[in-house]
Amino acid sequence: MSALVARTGRHQQRYEGGHRLVSGCIPFKYTNLIENSDGTHEKVVEVLMINSTSGPGLVFPKGGWENDETVEEAAIREAVEEAGVRGDIMDFLGHYFFKSKTLQDELSPEGLCKAAMFPLLVKEELQFWPEQNTRQRSWLTIPEALGLCRHQWMKEALEAFSRWYADQMLSNPKKENHVISPDTSAHQD
Repeated sequence: MSALVARTGRHQQRYEGGHRLVSGCIPFKYTNLIENSDGTHEKVVEVLMINSTSGPGLVFPKGGWENDETVEEAAIREAVEEAGVRGDIMDFLGHYFFKSKTLQDELSPEGLCKAAMFPLLVKEELQFWPEQNTRQRSWLTIPEALGLCRHQWMKEALEAFSRWYADQMLSNPKKENHVISPDTSAHQD
């Protein structure tokens, strides 16, 4: 049984301009290297998606950004709670706007949300995690994930991830991944 417990409720939820602030991530890992015809090797990246609890399709871990954490800490927390993975936030992919059909409240009566999304390099897959009874994990290639992604805004975030990853490989294919500190506040605008 998991000793971790998912946060619930809205008493610490952040809002801005009628939008509920959300933080999420695209968990990823490297799988076996592929040898190209010229003898070079290529890293293969897979992303982790989870089933949606509100309908068909797959999603990335995301949830409310709360007052007692940075936006990066919220993304890491959601990865643990929903997908059962721990890792390092690598960069900032951007803000994505969407309308929640199920989560309207007095501070966001239309269910408007603004999500900050990050790539998260997975270092550990947990055997037990808070939402394991309602979530199933799926490791997918980027093209597979694009085809199964439930929400258009998440497809756009995945496309941004794909561009970010390609830029990382082009800029220096042998460099180690650089981690941004989860205590930065650069994205708390």
